[in-house]
Amino acid sequence: MRRSTDHILTTHTGSLPRADAVLEGMRAREEETLADPAALEAAIDAEVAAIVARQVAAGIDVVNDGECGRPNFHHYVGERLSGFEKRVPPGGVPVLTRPLGIGGRDAAMFPDYYRAALANNPFANAIRMAPRVCVGPIGYVGQAIVARDIARLKSAMAASGASEGFMSAASPMSIARNEHYPSAEAFQLAFAEAMRVEYRAIIDAGLVLQIDDPRLFSEWDAQHDWDMAAYRRWAEERVEFLNHALRGLPEDRIRFHACYGVNCGPRVSDLQLETVIDLLFRINAGAYSFEAANPRHEHEWRVPQKVRLPAGKTLIPGVVTHSNPMVEHPETVAERIVRWAQSAGRENIVVGNDCGFASNAGNSEIPATVAWAKLRALGEGARLASAQLWR
Repeated sequence: MRRSTDHILTTHTGSLPRADAVLEGMRAREEETLADPAALEAAIDAEVAAIVARQVAAGIDVVNDGECGRPNFHHYVGERLSGFEKRVPPGGVPVLTRPLGIGGRDAAMFPDYYRAALANNPFANAIRMAPRVCVGPIGYVGQAIVARDIARLKSAMAASGASEGFMSAASPMSIARNEHYPSAEAFQLAFAEAMRVEYRAIIDAGLVLQIDDPRLFSEWDAQHDWDMAAYRRWAEERVEFLNHALRGLPEDRIRFHACYGVNCGPRVSDLQLETVIDLLFRINAGAYSFEAANPRHEHEWRVPQKVRLPAGKTLIPGVVTHSNPMVEHPETVAERIVRWAQSAGRENIVVGNDCGFASNAGNSEIPATVAWAKLRALGEGARLASAQLWR
């Protein structure tokens, strides 16, 4: 991964709003009603080219495909892994509610807010994925799919002049139900071994691999009965498993993204970075992406003054947020960047956004026009900060 040498590098966390034609095509594909698969692939080709060009124009240095062809990360088990079958619940696949934070600690503290959020659910139009259940040996069968994704991104990068790209991949920890393996550990090991095929393909293609694992932080909100000791025991086991899945892969080609959830809510239950940063640093990756722009975390630029950054590691703090539709002023973004650069070292940071703008395709919390305005504010803020930091 590139490091800052003469300006602050910019990136983002992955998902961007999909064009209507792509969104509806993916919905039809999941519902098995897609009439023209080739037309959908052509639409995704065109959209990835446009997305990458817009990132470059916005001032984003390390770009991706916007996760354009994937509804969400649960899509993997249906498309790229063998051993799973689709189970449609009685009454059909329900509207998404978990991304809202329904049922979590925050929802218990602010029930009136979450009742209103549910009544106006921004995930109502998100693509619904029927649960997958493991019923046989897990294997990776998505070689042609990941090769297609890589080729799309690299073609778009070449056309737009982008010099570095990353590709997001699912965490090696599956949430699908297991009906085949004799234990949860055996199931997770098989899932991880299958996902390693994709991890290697992304790295071997010359792209940066981003592992997305929001549960590392957000599970705290979901588990009402945990105290901090219980949470840390769970998290430490998860980190050990992550490192097993990443063993032997080059750390300097891997970045890890964690967040506290995608909902626009009070978020008082969020963990604080100082509480979990040691867990991040144990993960075998070269860079760590996390929320730092929203009002629950903006103060955390001070953490590197208290906790030493391991040698050779890079921080990717968010400097624009997905949890508020207000578009940040570039000078505010610049101030955030300067604080992080002075706290962690300008050569030790790349800046991005807190989390994806459309982690579940069809989520309407952050509309496309707002998402792109935020990315432009990110690019302009980095330009202003660089002028201060390298003057």
